[in-house]
Amino acid sequence: MRLSRRHLIRSAASLALAAPALQLIGCAARPGLSTRVSGLQLLPDPDGLLDLAPGLSYAVLSRAGDEMSDGLLEPGAHDGMAAFPVAGDPSRCLLVRNHELGASSQRSAFGTDLSRVGRIRRDRIYDISASGRPFAGGTTTALVNLASRRVERSHLSLAGTAVNCAGGPTPWGSWLSCEETQMMPGAEASQRHGFVFEVPATALLPADPAPLTAMGRFAHEAAAVDPATGIVYLTEDTGDSLFYRFLPHTPGELAKGGRLQALGLAELAGADTRNWALEQSMRGAPVMALNRRYATRWIDLDAVEAPDGDLRLRGRKAGAAIFARGEGLAFALDGEGPALYFACTSGGAAGIGQIWRYRPGRYEGQPREAEAPGHLELFAESDGVQAFEKCDNIVASPRGELIVCEDGDGDNFVRAISPDGVIYPLARSAGPERSEVCGACFSPDGATLFLNIQRPGLTVAITGPWEEVRREALSLI
Repeated sequence: MRLSRRHLIRSAASLALAAPALQLIGCAARPGLSTRVSGLQLLPDPDGLLDLAPGLSYAVLSRAGDEMSDGLLEPGAHDGMAAFPVAGDPSRCLLVRNHELGASSQRSAFGTDLSRVGRIRRDRIYDISASGRPFAGGTTTALVNLASRRVERSHLSLAGTAVNCAGGPTPWGSWLSCEETQMMPGAEASQRHGFVFEVPATALLPADPAPLTAMGRFAHEAAAVDPATGIVYLTEDTGDSLFYRFLPHTPGELAKGGRLQALGLAELAGADTRNWALEQSMRGAPVMALNRRYATRWIDLDAVEAPDGDLRLRGRKAGAAIFARGEGLAFALDGEGPALYFACTSGGAAGIGQIWRYRPGRYEGQPREAEAPGHLELFAESDGVQAFEKCDNIVASPRGELIVCEDGDGDNFVRAISPDGVIYPLARSAGPERSEVCGACFSPDGATLFLNIQRPGLTVAITGPWEEVRREALSLI
């Protein structure tokens, strides 16, 4: 297993699984971005679910409450998601989906009366409340026929966790499901929460619910693996969050432990990257400039299981930079090499979103790292809802774009940022609640965009002439 996983991490083929190649050469975000927003108009959905760009169409794959192949019910609150290839069968793929549910949700896989709990072994449920109710969070896995846009098989693949918000795929074919909570044993919980769990995409039974404790206990959001090194990067969803990386002792075998570190800026200890103008001016903190590259350093963290929930506070005290609600995270390739893009939902002077780019150094995670450190750059900052609002999940497109999901207060869009910095809409949640759209990911062949609509809780597959949509969008600047 060790050799095969190491080979996967270093193989060129694994790059396509970790994330499609993202060609963002020369994509320079500018203040406001409004001068680079396309006038492309979405077509209203007669079914009132999802408005789409002209030429695109969607099919609903599954909904919360559907009975799955294992006899359990599809949970609600669909969130982060990834698509994995099926060996020898390019017409199908596997979707692993998070469900952002807490301890006592009625939308769990076991039914409101818990009559289906007996369909899963007790040792495969991470936590059960004092009242006897299994925690409702976790993941489901669905086998999708790409031609018919239908689910052929589905099952619960991680059980008993809480608030599974985002995560990320690994190059060796698993999903890292992240808990966005720091619940401790007490009236509701019997286990500690706030960890990452690994879910093999091809497994037909629920995963062993073993927390990867060395990856830290905090309000986890997303994860991304650099397939060249096996280093895992992690975001945190708090107003004063850190950006983390995990250096595994054995690349590809995360359960064997490793070192957790937080990102700092070489010349600005404890830098505040949020650009909240009033707060930063009161403290004399500098505003982070668009397109400027900041040399970085990585700070070792101790006591990473953080029983007091203070990991980010101790990291900040040691000089780590803070971010405004780190959320979506995507590994990508461009003309300069690998890069990590991550969204900060409430960053920027308008408080409605930033997107950062971290470029790993030549000796990333190695003893010589200080000779050629990585760099952090503010890639985009929105000054109005016409650009983007409350950017959340993000993913690299096979066509050279960054796809951004919104979780805002009004209409929630899925937007694309083109290689030359043009922003245009692909979809808009059209239901009565204007729900958050999340979990954007592409099929292995790049032809299908999968999305989750968190309320009422469902997964859709979107197809169409992607290149034509982009050409039309770019013509409307």
